[in-house]
Amino acid sequence: MARMREETLRGRKLSTDEDQVGDAQERDLENPPGEDSLGSDDMSPLEKIMTLEAELAQAKAKADEHYDHLLRLQAEFDNYRKRTQKEKTDIIKYASERLVVELLPVLDNFERAASSAQLNPDFNAFSQGVDMIFRQLQTALNKEGLKVIEATGQPFDPNLHDAVLRVESDEHPENTVVEELQKGYYLKEKVLRPSMVKVSN
Repeated sequence: MARMREETLRGRKLSTDEDQVGDAQERDLENPPGEDSLGSDDMSPLEKIMTLEAELAQAKAKADEHYDHLLRLQAEFDNYRKRTQKEKTDIIKYASERLVVELLPVLDNFERAASSAQLNPDFNAFSQGVDMIFRQLQTALNKEGLKVIEATGQPFDPNLHDAVLRVESDEHPENTVVEELQKGYYLKEKVLRPSMVKVSN
Protein backbone atom coordinates (compact mmCIF):
# COMPACT_ATOMS: atom_id res chain seq x y z
CA MET A 1 0.00 0.00 0.00
CA ALA A 2 2.75 2.36 0.94
CA ARG A 3 4.60 1.43 -2.22
CA MET A 4 1.57 2.25 -4.39
CA ARG A 5 1.18 5.66 -2.75
CA GLU A 6 4.86 6.37 -3.35
CA GLU A 7 4.60 5.43 -7.06
CA THR A 8 1.52 7.62 -7.47
CA LEU A 9 3.28 10.61 -5.90
CA ARG A 10 6.37 10.05 -8.05
CA GLY A 11 4.12 9.89 -11.15
CA ARG A 12 2.46 13.18 -10.22
CA LYS A 13 5.85 14.84 -9.69
CA LEU A 14 7.08 13.58 -13.05
CA SER A 15 4.03 14.90 -14.87
CA THR A 16 4.38 18.28 -13.07
CA ASP A 17 8.06 18.52 -14.10
CA GLU A 18 7.15 17.62 -17.69
CA ASP A 19 4.43 20.27 -17.69
CA GLN A 20 6.89 22.92 -16.46
CA VAL A 21 9.43 21.94 -19.13
CA GLY A 22 6.70 22.12 -21.77
CA ASP A 23 5.59 25.58 -20.61
CA ALA A 24 9.17 26.84 -20.75
CA GLN A 25 9.57 25.45 -24.29
CA GLU A 26 6.35 27.18 -25.37
CA ARG A 27 7.58 30.47 -23.92
CA ASP A 28 10.88 30.04 -25.78
CA LEU A 29 8.99 29.39 -29.02
CA GLU A 30 6.82 32.52 -28.53
CA ASN A 31 9.84 34.77 -27.70
CA PRO A 32 12.94 33.42 -29.42
CA PRO A 33 16.11 34.95 -27.98
CA GLY A 34 17.32 36.52 -31.24
CA GLU A 35 14.14 38.46 -32.10
CA ASP A 36 14.23 41.29 -29.51
CA SER A 37 17.22 43.57 -29.03
CA LEU A 38 18.62 43.75 -25.58
CA GLY A 39 16.46 46.06 -23.43
CA SER A 40 17.65 47.97 -20.44
CA ASP A 41 16.60 45.01 -18.31
CA ASP A 42 18.90 42.72 -20.31
CA MET A 43 21.91 45.09 -19.97
CA SER A 44 24.56 44.48 -17.42
CA PRO A 45 25.09 47.18 -14.74
CA LEU A 46 28.36 48.23 -16.41
CA GLU A 47 26.63 48.67 -19.78
CA LYS A 48 23.87 50.74 -18.11
CA ILE A 49 26.47 53.00 -16.46
CA MET A 50 28.37 53.47 -19.75
CA THR A 51 25.14 54.33 -21.63
CA LEU A 52 24.07 56.84 -18.97
CA GLU A 53 27.54 58.43 -18.96
CA ALA A 54 27.40 58.82 -22.77
CA GLU A 55 23.94 60.42 -22.56
CA LEU A 56 25.14 62.73 -19.77
CA ALA A 57 28.20 63.81 -21.80
CA GLN A 58 25.97 64.51 -24.83
CA ALA A 59 23.51 66.57 -22.73
CA LYS A 60 26.39 68.50 -21.11
CA ALA A 61 27.90 69.31 -24.51
CA LYS A 62 24.52 70.60 -25.71
CA ALA A 63 24.06 72.69 -22.53
CA ASP A 64 27.56 74.18 -22.97
CA GLU A 65 26.74 75.05 -26.59
CA HIS A 66 23.50 76.80 -25.55
CA TYR A 67 25.30 78.67 -22.76
CA ASP A 68 28.02 79.90 -25.17
CA HIS A 69 25.30 81.04 -27.59
CA LEU A 70 23.54 82.92 -24.77
CA LEU A 71 26.80 84.65 -23.76
CA ARG A 72 27.41 85.72 -27.37
CA LEU A 73 23.87 87.11 -27.66
CA GLN A 74 24.27 89.04 -24.40
CA ALA A 75 27.57 90.53 -25.59
CA GLU A 76 26.06 91.49 -28.97
CA PHE A 77 23.05 93.12 -27.29
CA ASP A 78 25.27 95.02 -24.87
CA ASN A 79 27.39 96.35 -27.77
CA TYR A 80 24.22 97.32 -29.66
CA ARG A 81 22.83 99.13 -26.60
CA LYS A 82 26.10 101.07 -26.11
CA ARG A 83 26.29 101.97 -29.80
CA THR A 84 22.68 103.24 -29.98
CA GLN A 85 23.15 105.20 -26.73
CA LYS A 86 26.23 106.91 -28.20
CA GLU A 87 24.39 107.67 -31.45
CA LYS A 88 21.47 109.14 -29.49
CA THR A 89 23.84 111.29 -27.40
CA ASP A 90 25.61 112.53 -30.56
CA ILE A 91 22.28 113.39 -32.22
CA ILE A 92 21.22 115.46 -29.19
CA LYS A 93 24.67 117.05 -28.87
CA TYR A 94 24.96 118.08 -32.52
CA ALA A 95 21.25 118.63 -33.33
CA SER A 96 21.83 122.32 -34.11
CA GLU A 97 24.89 121.71 -36.30
CA ARG A 98 23.08 122.16 -39.63
CA LEU A 99 21.41 125.41 -38.49
CA VAL A 100 24.71 126.82 -37.19
CA VAL A 101 26.38 126.02 -40.54
CA GLU A 102 23.55 127.91 -42.32
CA LEU A 103 24.02 130.90 -39.98
CA LEU A 104 27.81 131.20 -40.33
CA PRO A 105 27.61 133.29 -43.55
CA VAL A 106 25.14 135.60 -41.79
CA LEU A 107 27.59 135.99 -38.93
CA ASP A 108 30.39 136.73 -41.45
CA ASN A 109 28.27 139.42 -43.11
CA PHE A 110 27.38 141.04 -39.78
CA GLU A 111 31.08 141.18 -38.98
CA ARG A 112 31.86 142.79 -42.37
CA ALA A 113 29.01 145.31 -41.92
CA ALA A 114 30.25 146.33 -38.46
CA SER A 115 33.83 146.79 -39.77
CA SER A 116 32.58 148.74 -42.79
CA ALA A 117 30.45 151.09 -40.61
CA GLN A 118 33.54 152.01 -38.60
CA LEU A 119 35.60 152.83 -41.72
CA ASN A 120 32.82 154.45 -43.80
CA PRO A 121 29.96 156.04 -41.83
CA ASP A 122 27.59 156.06 -44.85
CA PHE A 123 24.17 155.37 -43.34
CA ASN A 124 22.50 154.33 -46.60
CA ALA A 125 25.16 151.74 -47.43
CA PHE A 126 25.05 150.44 -43.88
CA SER A 127 21.23 150.21 -43.98
CA GLN A 128 21.31 148.28 -47.27
CA GLY A 129 23.93 145.91 -45.86
CA VAL A 130 21.84 145.19 -42.72
CA ASP A 131 18.73 144.65 -44.88
CA MET A 132 20.66 142.13 -47.02
CA ILE A 133 21.86 140.30 -43.89
CA PHE A 134 18.30 140.24 -42.51
CA ARG A 135 16.99 138.58 -45.71
CA GLN A 136 19.89 136.10 -45.61
CA LEU A 137 19.00 135.22 -42.01
CA GLN A 138 15.33 134.76 -42.92
CA THR A 139 16.27 132.44 -45.79
CA ALA A 140 18.50 130.30 -43.54
CA LEU A 141 15.77 129.99 -40.90
CA ASN A 142 13.04 129.31 -43.49
CA LYS A 143 15.11 126.38 -44.77
CA GLU A 144 14.92 124.91 -41.26
CA GLY A 145 11.11 125.19 -41.26
CA LEU A 146 10.61 128.56 -39.55
CA LYS A 147 7.38 130.28 -40.65
CA VAL A 148 5.68 133.48 -39.46
CA ILE A 149 2.26 133.15 -37.78
CA GLU A 150 -0.29 135.38 -39.50
CA ALA A 151 -1.84 137.63 -36.87
CA THR A 152 -3.18 141.08 -37.88
CA GLY A 153 -6.81 140.88 -39.06
CA GLN A 154 -7.11 137.20 -38.05
CA PRO A 155 -9.65 135.90 -35.48
CA PHE A 156 -7.98 135.61 -32.07
CA ASP A 157 -6.72 132.06 -31.41
CA PRO A 158 -5.25 131.44 -27.93
CA ASN A 159 -3.12 128.63 -29.41
CA LEU A 160 -1.41 131.05 -31.81
CA HIS A 161 -1.79 134.49 -30.20
CA ASP A 162 -0.89 135.92 -26.83
CA ALA A 163 -3.31 138.79 -26.10
CA VAL A 164 -1.58 141.45 -24.01
CA LEU A 165 -4.17 144.24 -24.61
CA ARG A 166 -7.87 144.52 -25.42
CA VAL A 167 -8.90 147.65 -27.31
CA GLU A 168 -12.08 149.17 -28.71
CA SER A 169 -12.14 149.03 -32.52
CA ASP A 170 -14.76 150.16 -35.04
CA GLU A 171 -12.79 148.71 -37.96
CA HIS A 172 -12.56 145.11 -36.71
CA PRO A 173 -15.19 142.68 -35.46
CA GLU A 174 -15.04 141.54 -31.84
CA ASN A 175 -12.24 139.16 -30.87
CA THR A 176 -10.03 140.02 -33.83
CA VAL A 177 -6.30 140.76 -33.75
CA VAL A 178 -5.97 144.49 -34.49
CA GLU A 179 -2.22 144.86 -34.04
CA GLU A 180 0.82 142.62 -33.77
CA LEU A 181 3.33 143.73 -31.12
CA GLN A 182 5.77 140.83 -31.63
CA LYS A 183 5.85 138.24 -34.41
CA GLY A 184 5.03 134.64 -33.62
CA TYR A 185 6.62 131.68 -35.39
CA TYR A 186 5.98 128.05 -36.33
CA LEU A 187 8.81 125.56 -36.50
CA LYS A 188 7.44 123.22 -39.15
CA GLU A 189 3.98 122.35 -37.66
CA LYS A 190 4.75 123.31 -34.05
CA VAL A 191 4.10 126.74 -32.54
CA LEU A 192 7.54 127.91 -31.53
CA ARG A 193 6.39 131.24 -30.12
CA PRO A 194 2.87 132.73 -30.16
CA SER A 195 2.35 136.23 -31.56
CA MET A 196 2.02 139.02 -29.00
CA VAL A 197 -1.09 140.94 -30.05
CA LYS A 198 -3.80 143.50 -29.31
CA VAL A 199 -7.35 142.16 -29.61
CA SER A 200 -10.58 144.04 -30.28
CA ASN A 201 -13.40 144.00 -27.71
